[in-house]
Amino acid sequence: MTDSTGDGQHWEGVHRQVVDIVASRTLYDESYLLPDSHFEADLGIDSVILESILASVNEHFALLTPLAAGPATIRELVDAVTRTLGGGAGPAELHVDGSDDGDALLETVVAVAQRHTQYQRHQLALDADFESELGIDSVVLASIVADAARELGLADGLQDSLTATSLRGLVAGLRSTRDRMAPADREPSVDAVSPSGPQGAGGAGLGEGHPEWDGRSMKDFVEERSRDLFAKARSFGTYLRRREADQLYWYGMPLQSRCGNRAVIFDELLGREREFLMFASNNYLGLANHPRVIEAVCDATRAYGATHTGSRFIGGTNMLHKELERRLASFKQRPACIVYPGGYAANLGAISALVKSYDTLVVDRLNHMSIVDGARLSGGIRKIYQHNDMADLERILKRADDRSGGRLIVADGVFSMHGDICDLPEIVRLAKEYDARIMVDDAHATGVLGERGSGTTEHFGLKGEVDLELGTMSKALAGMGGFVVGEEEVVEYLRFYSNSYVFAANIPAGVAAGLIASIDVIEAEPERITQLWSNIRLLHGQLADAGFDLENTQSAILPIVIGDERRAMEMGRAVRARGLYCQTVVFPGVPLGDARLRVSVTSEHTREDLENAAGIFVEAAREVGVLPSAA
Repeated sequence: MTDSTGDGQHWEGVHRQVVDIVASRTLYDESYLLPDSHFEADLGIDSVILESILASVNEHFALLTPLAAGPATIRELVDAVTRTLGGGAGPAELHVDGSDDGDALLETVVAVAQRHTQYQRHQLALDADFESELGIDSVVLASIVADAARELGLADGLQDSLTATSLRGLVAGLRSTRDRMAPADREPSVDAVSPSGPQGAGGAGLGEGHPEWDGRSMKDFVEERSRDLFAKARSFGTYLRRREADQLYWYGMPLQSRCGNRAVIFDELLGREREFLMFASNNYLGLANHPRVIEAVCDATRAYGATHTGSRFIGGTNMLHKELERRLASFKQRPACIVYPGGYAANLGAISALVKSYDTLVVDRLNHMSIVDGARLSGGIRKIYQHNDMADLERILKRADDRSGGRLIVADGVFSMHGDICDLPEIVRLAKEYDARIMVDDAHATGVLGERGSGTTEHFGLKGEVDLELGTMSKALAGMGGFVVGEEEVVEYLRFYSNSYVFAANIPAGVAAGLIASIDVIEAEPERITQLWSNIRLLHGQLADAGFDLENTQSAILPIVIGDERRAMEMGRAVRARGLYCQTVVFPGVPLGDARLRVSVTSEHTREDLENAAGIFVEAAREVGVLPSAA
């Protein structure tokens, strides 16, 4: 081993930079990364992550002879870098851009940001915008603020009051909070104070005038810390039982019938079954109950059995899966298709397979959580543009134009909680100008948009202009699974590098057969799409005329925007009391202050269903004060 004390200063400089890189790739606090920690035995760093670390080290130090696998500890890795540099200076000791030497508060905030974002120190410019430049969304930012506050001995709950848009602003806010506190009030936090105390229980915001109202939301339990890992679960359980007792949380009630325009649901809180007008289903074309689809599922299950016991590579493929991929590619008018176990798995697998730490992922602020999680799993540089704001997207692409890695723009075709459509023509134009690839998630567009129902690209006349089209088969296609269509070479790459495909069991043959039958019905009965849009226009018109805020929806998803979380839950309860079921969406489905009811229209709804629904929404809204009472 090289004598690391020969040039102590140089070795320490390299050591600090290597630790920064390891921390950014693993999310470990730097205090855990001791020189003699074994990568695998002590830190749980497998060969895949170690390859990513070595690649980052090679790039960062611009090593003429790249390091290969071999170092087993951080000390060995630092020694190897030092030897390769030959005692040269290498890159300068990393400092946070604009930092003040010796500023412990600043160093704490930056270290916490590194831990939660996978960024290295030199990538965390103090004035970089959290969303558009660093890709730090509100959920990650809440964790950064909560961790930093705890390490600084400040109060819990600051993540709800600090509204900084950059690290510099966050540091200033935390410093101001610290300076206002008396020394006796500052105490190091080991076990978190439960938010069920005075701060979280409410007199402000939603609880004003209602002393018994628990004004917390699900956001308040995300960052509850304790030595007991399950403490947050018990705290949330108390909150959940209160919401259920008030009939405000009604999630997960079991169906006792088919789900069509009406459905029988067992109300577990009241212990009885009830029939509802169903406006919470994504069965947009009614195919889940089509006799031809059901018969195909039953016949294939009898022929091939209930399921497979392996992944696509190991005994989990039969001819129905091959045929399904061929039919989906043909339906989407693309060369090739890969089927995943689910739509969530498709986003996780495709994004993490294609995007690496040196690549840039550019995403819409309101994308589905599966895209957010795929971005995190990839370790790529994430940039967030404001919802459907093409000027903001272009600004981000310009700033990322000098990076050596690739760029992937990902957007929902139809945004699942808002119902509006991405500005695909402008995304395509900007992608061509700035040499980026595009992936569109058509989960809620397949079967809905386009004359044939093939999705967003057909809707805009842009078939072949989008690199990858992703979809889920649990909505309009009435089955289970997810898929990606695109060029043959890209799809084949995904088969070998998407972990959620390689290491997961395949969908059963019966499900595949049912999906093929669903495509057959869509192609043979285009009047289903015509009827769907007739129903959408009718209900949209009646709700808009009544004065509801439907945002900019252009799909089968009609959001009734309320804002206040308590009032949205109360309106959901009032709607259910009148025999209609739709989704009540609160955090984390939407940001705090943006609560809503989410109404899904299908081709199975009759005119009477739609008119009854409009009347129920108006009555419920007047009852809870969303709309003014009738004269």
